[in-house]
Amino acid sequence: MSFKHLSLDEREVLYGMLLLGISLRKIALKLGRPHSTLSRELKKNTKWGNKYLPCLAQTHAKRVGDRQRYKAPLKHPEIFLYVREHLRKPFFWSPETISGTIKLQIPGSSISPEAIYQHIYNPKYKSANLKRFLVRKHNKRRKQTGRSVNRVSKIPNAISIDNRAKYISKRIQRGHWESDLMEGPRSTKPVLSVTTERSTRYTIISKLNNKKTCSKTTDLVRRMNKLPQELRRTLTLDNGSENTNHSALAEQLNMKIFFAHPYHSWEKGTVENTIGRIRRFLPKGTDLNNISDEKIGELEFVLNSTPRKCLGYMTPYEKMSEELQKYSK
Repeated sequence: MSFKHLSLDEREVLYGMLLLGISLRKIALKLGRPHSTLSRELKKNTKWGNKYLPCLAQTHAKRVGDRQRYKAPLKHPEIFLYVREHLRKPFFWSPETISGTIKLQIPGSSISPEAIYQHIYNPKYKSANLKRFLVRKHNKRRKQTGRSVNRVSKIPNAISIDNRAKYISKRIQRGHWESDLMEGPRSTKPVLSVTTERSTRYTIISKLNNKKTCSKTTDLVRRMNKLPQELRRTLTLDNGSENTNHSALAEQLNMKIFFAHPYHSWEKGTVENTIGRIRRFLPKGTDLNNISDEKIGELEFVLNSTPRKCLGYMTPYEKMSEELQKYSK
């Protein structure tokens, strides 16, 4: 039987029946409590002028409970240290990833993503400032919202995502990709080309000298032509000017190319999420002129080596390796 603290109502009943001279055992039967519980309650809280006062006993019990919970953030110091370490650099793991891996790395331990978020946003722990290690770094937790915008693409001969096979959305078949550019400050030209496979979350990152269509096309052909045709089926892009040469790209890669609706970034949410992960390492305003190709390669390795909840806490590298082995036989 699990222990349950006395409520304020039970304390008031105890107080009233004691005034009537009723024995402790009869009071215990009335409340459905062991008489030893009531005895301990009186021994612990009979101290205000040698009297038992239910309201003060309730206040004291709440203060003790709050102090105990404050002393053990995230249940246990070992869990607290694990969460803090993996939220911070160089990991930048999300609360969901931490929740999924902690039970594997510390047997017998567990913590839910919600508990981690509540700890991060709890005013009591404001000094730790763990919010800055989250993807969005919001000062307050937010709800996802949307907006109504124009759905007509300005890319010539663009094939709408509405024409893409519905089964692709289920992420069952491999070889369906999304791509986008991540820009630095407006005063600089270099950008990152980020391309992610929807099912395995395997990501290709390249630094481009500019956002011209020839730079984007040349890099995608160079990187993706190394993959077998079975892993090059479709590519979903946005309506940026760098994608105007999509017909040549589709021909050289032998892939079907689809376009999301304007301002509907969630229609290519996989690559958007990936860019959000990159922003943990390269925050907005980072001058990409100062980031070497070697650094970009290291970042690509880190992203593809991070366990993902959606992959059963396997890594994108592991999932893509499984696919490559199938087609190398």
